[in-house]
Amino acid sequence: MSPARFVALGDSLTEGLGDPVPGGGWRGWAALLAGALGERPGGVELVNLARSGALAAELAERQLPAARALGPRFASLVVGANDTLRAAFAIERVAAALDRAHGALSADGAVVLTACLPDPGRMLGLPAPLARPLARRMRAVNTVVHAVSARYQGVHLHLAEHPWVAERACWSVDRLHPSERGHRLLARGFHAALAAAGLPVGPPPALTLDGPPPTRAGSARWMATRGTRWVADRCTDLLPGLLGLALQECRHGVAGSGRLLDAAADQATRTALAALDGADHGSTGSDGADGSEGMNGADHRPDSPDAPDSPGGPDDAPPGKTAATAKGAATMTG
Repeated sequence: MSPARFVALGDSLTEGLGDPVPGGGWRGWAALLAGALGERPGGVELVNLARSGALAAELAERQLPAARALGPRFASLVVGANDTLRAAFAIERVAAALDRAHGALSADGAVVLTACLPDPGRMLGLPAPLARPLARRMRAVNTVVHAVSARYQGVHLHLAEHPWVAERACWSVDRLHPSERGHRLLARGFHAALAAAGLPVGPPPALTLDGPPPTRAGSARWMATRGTRWVADRCTDLLPGLLGLALQECRHGVAGSGRLLDAAADQATRTALAALDGADHGSTGSDGADGSEGMNGADHRPDSPDAPDSPGGPDDAPPGKTAATAKGAATMTG
């Protein structure tokens, strides 16, 4: 009998950057998780379609058709950080792309995994006027991911605010991608969520490292020799606009009206989610666009009792969301 498939869609995080393998290339959390899925070792085959720099729309347009053709039993949709680094960022486009991908894979019978992510500005240690606009965008993306996962009863991992995110050892030298330890913790978080949902899993991925952890000296060398160029290559079209956003942030800060920027971003997110109500999702069980109702899928926080050895921390659920425990199995057919 041929093995079931786990198809991983997304960007460089899912491609495995930060977790190198001997001889070149990357492994990453998806490969670590695939080895721990199924009722027997090797029972689930990984097909990793993720590509560095991918945006949500590119995932829906390019990766999704290939993923559906493979008939996966498990699929992951972890994307959106790159969208926050683009001048043309529009939360409605991100919402539409994620809804399209999650809805299609769920309708095909796949168990779909999603995660909320930390914002790039925080990870890079940018000054507050630069970091706040990016944080606002990442919060919008996370709100959308949370709601779309709830709509289709997916397996959602709350990650953005957990303690290990702040641990330097959990991040590679570029400060944007997990180190081997970070990838292992991410894989274990998803493993715990799947197990709590009653889905077949084996022993969790080990925390024992295969390679050396990143060092401060290595981080400094990378930032001095390659880091600035790496960031610039990914933010070329954003930098002029980001400076404008920073000036706007400073003006509102002086006037004490920063809440207006937050309110505008929240309204744009609500509008984007409301627009999904009128779309043809091709799936049943959609109880509310904001995910506040009908959350019968696995909505998992690693600080729950069902997640041994997983980091704990505050929830990043959007305001008004109730914390749902992982219960019930998602519809099943990577």
